[in-house]
Amino acid sequence: MTVSALTGTRIRERRLSLGLRQGQVAAEAGISASYLNLIEHNRRNVTPDVLLRLADALEVDRQALAEGAGSDMVEDLRAAAAGLPGARAEVDRLEEFAGRYPGWAALTAALQARAGGLERAVESLNDRMTHDPHLSAALHELLSALTSVRATAAILDETSDLEPDLQARFHRNLHLDSERLAGGAEALVAFLDGSDTAREQGIIAPQEEVEDWLSGQGWHLAPLETGAVAALDSGIAALASSAARVLARAHVARIVADVKALPLGPFTKALAALGPDPGRLAAEFGTDVLAVMRRIALLPGSNVGLVVCDGSGTLVFRKPARGFPLPRYGAACPLWPLYAALARPMAPVRMQVETAGPSGARFRTLAFCQTRLPGGFAGPELREAAMLILPDPGPRSGETLGIGSTCRICPRAECVARREPSITREGL
Repeated sequence: MTVSALTGTRIRERRLSLGLRQGQVAAEAGISASYLNLIEHNRRNVTPDVLLRLADALEVDRQALAEGAGSDMVEDLRAAAAGLPGARAEVDRLEEFAGRYPGWAALTAALQARAGGLERAVESLNDRMTHDPHLSAALHELLSALTSVRATAAILDETSDLEPDLQARFHRNLHLDSERLAGGAEALVAFLDGSDTAREQGIIAPQEEVEDWLSGQGWHLAPLETGAVAALDSGIAALASSAARVLARAHVARIVADVKALPLGPFTKALAALGPDPGRLAAEFGTDVLAVMRRIALLPGSNVGLVVCDGSGTLVFRKPARGFPLPRYGAACPLWPLYAALARPMAPVRMQVETAGPSGARFRTLAFCQTRLPGGFAGPELREAAMLILPDPGPRSGETLGIGSTCRICPRAECVARREPSITREGL
């Protein structure tokens, strides 16, 4: 258990919040009041045994006293500071703030998340009104159908001596165009209604909607292990947008194939015996490496993160690992091993990384890129790369690469791969 420099401060804050005197807590923990006073003012180190007794006396989680705020909270606060750079928040004291006032820190992070959701809703609405090709195409289709209906109706109204066959043809065209107009209007209303629902939920993109649904399932779709695909129909149908439902069904189909190639029981045993090595496991089961990586990350209770990108580098799947912040939208850190693998198909990339910030954590990453030729040799080469994020980095071996989430909020001011200045004061 790691004891930080703020452990004494957290002990004092907890004692005062409970309205207890130093003497009471010291007696219950079996130490002197003077010793507790020195601990609370960070003038004496706390042994693990004393820390455990103090935690019991204060009725608090022992790890909370020792380690304080997690890196997730600190990164959320850093994002809040980045959102209002003019506020001059003391970025270098984020961990102290989160450790001493966890309630206020959580509230600040929650307000930042809510503000971010509202900002994305406004941006999305503006984008839909100006650039969304689906909305533009839908409106064009409606106008085209409306113009055709109007022209046909005008001909029928103004021409009284039409031949019966020609008149029947115009009536048929009028009927078909009116159906096209009604269908287009219904589709447009459904598109806009789905978008509004998603915005109310704070989920803008269909990908985010699917990931939120998977997160609610613990990232493991248990019914698929027994082939009960229909058990997920209601959850997929409840997704707000039709695009999200399409993506969810595609994900389910892919996981069904993974389950067939890597049955849960045998795969779990092989994973325990061989370790999380996608190459060895792929050879063991005669399947592809990316399927193994998905299976490792999406096992029940797995704490392994997974990010997947296509040939453009766009993240198309994001399962976070605790302490490894992922960008919700926009470009990710160009130093991620994921992109090194994308540039070298079929070459495994294994590297220890350390996240940015004073609470940076080390991870072991395994990245791999596969190619497909769906159109044969004459067609385009499609690339898909994935990166496993293993929270247990193991002993330090060789170089540890410093990475961030995205340049816009990364505090590594001297990073050689920086493409834009950070808007956090620490990174300027």
